[in-house]
Amino acid sequence: MDRLGKARALAVLLPAALLGGAYLSQYGFGLFPCEMCWWQRYPHFAALALGLVAFVAKPPRVWTALAGLAIVTSGLIGGFHAGVEYHWWEGITACSRPGAGVDITDFAAAPLIRCDVAPWTLFGISLAGFNFLISTLGGAAVVALAAYRR
Repeated sequence: MDRLGKARALAVLLPAALLGGAYLSQYGFGLFPCEMCWWQRYPHFAALALGLVAFVAKPPRVWTALAGLAIVTSGLIGGFHAGVEYHWWEGITACSRPGAGVDITDFAAAPLIRCDVAPWTLFGISLAGFNFLISTLGGAAVVALAAYRR
């Protein structure tokens, strides 16, 4: 497989794996996302779509690079969110209300998911921190592979 093929595969597999992990942690382990967690998912959805477009549309190098930039965007949002969780800077105050679609009568029963509290860590790194590390490095690799020409 050539470098562009590897970049296209990574541009699809990386956001798919990270979104799969996010949904597994949410529905399998009860780690419900806060507002900023959702913000990190949106660029991955876009990257997944752009990565798939790169297999059918021309020029594939451009679509793949755009997918890589979307992945990096998610990572940067994750870095900001991790900083909020570690209390390095102040975050968004709207991170303590239920998400869209919650009936107002259920407001008292809805869990408050805070953006400034990491619900899970491994080696002191939160899920947002892992997204920062994986997405920025992986997205940069996608862009670098897509940009490479002989």
